[in-house]
Amino acid sequence: MTDFAATKSQFSIPDGTIYLDGNSLGPLPKAAAGRLASAVTEEWGDMLITGWNRGGRDGAGWMAMPTAIGDRIARLIGAEAGHVVMGDTLSIKVYQALASAIEMRPDRKVILSDSGNFPSDLYIAQGLIQSLGRGLELKVVTPEDIADHIDETVAATLITEVDYRTGRLHEMKALTAKAHAAGALAIWDLAHTAGATEVDLAGAKVDFAVGCTYKYLNGGPGSPAFIYVAPRHAEVARPALSGWLGHEAPFAFDLDYRPGHGIERMRVGTPPVLALAALEASMDIWDMTTMADIRARSIELTEAFIEGVEAACPMLSLASPRDPNLRGSQISFRFEEGYAAMQALIARGVIGDFRAPDIMRFGFTPLYIDEGDVAKAVDIIADVMNRRLWDRPEYRKKARVT
Repeated sequence: MTDFAATKSQFSIPDGTIYLDGNSLGPLPKAAAGRLASAVTEEWGDMLITGWNRGGRDGAGWMAMPTAIGDRIARLIGAEAGHVVMGDTLSIKVYQALASAIEMRPDRKVILSDSGNFPSDLYIAQGLIQSLGRGLELKVVTPEDIADHIDETVAATLITEVDYRTGRLHEMKALTAKAHAAGALAIWDLAHTAGATEVDLAGAKVDFAVGCTYKYLNGGPGSPAFIYVAPRHAEVARPALSGWLGHEAPFAFDLDYRPGHGIERMRVGTPPVLALAALEASMDIWDMTTMADIRARSIELTEAFIEGVEAACPMLSLASPRDPNLRGSQISFRFEEGYAAMQALIARGVIGDFRAPDIMRFGFTPLYIDEGDVAKAVDIIADVMNRRLWDRPEYRKKARVT
């Protein structure tokens, strides 16, 4: 069993703060500053360019970090070792996965997604379609109807497993199986899944998966994304972004591109060494737990939160699925003045976030949130809502980032 008091002690959270926004940006691991300092002074500072061959905490070189850390994340998402690589942004990884998938189904024209997907995934699909100009179509349906629209016209499904607004959880294994039965490929976005719920990419026979590390994985602002390619596709999927480091022999400086072997071909730009160093500090904390323990504790915390808020705040309407098996690790309530209410809560030290038009969203991260935090948060929410403390002009003023 995980010692969650021990994991909580590994994070730096300001006094008086109940941080329920780890689903947007994870807090700072205490060891991250020291790891970054070491990477800056002892590696970049002392090793200079030789760090590419002998840098990194294990001395294997900076160039090895994207796959080494990818293997550590693979454990958390049920992926085979050697089939996850770090780097670039989530949007780039979505582009890579989608471009590879539709090229592998050249006789099909439909990319199928749903309205619960994060909008930027849809933006990437729209942009790719316009660039290719060969009659591809992005079909967006309601989350409840997506299974009914998987047919022989679909090249690939592009689905975010956990809805960013409500936390609704798709059935990955069933939808992947239906896609395969129709001859389509399945791409999963794990942005609100990795580090939040149990995932079994290998068991579900997922074709491609992508995700970010600055949310539940606590890699820090701007930390790199990851991409997974199933072993059966690893030597077949052609990387649409034929980056230098995805070349089979980047330092041969050939004028023609040859894709690297396996997951290496999905590397694009220079590894973000300092960001990866910070992420290593978080991965050390993840080594102290299992996703089964995380999921069980998440359900306990979210159930207690729903019960407390509903009992004290009848003006809030639950937007998340009531069944914990049908949601991720976030709880959302609807309230007409949700933005102002969330700003009032933040002013009182309960940090969640807001999603338009009326969603107050709270993330539950067992590595550093416990039962005492939940009880205190419920008390503060009740006070703010029942006394209408949110009803002030300064709380209605929209910030650039909401």
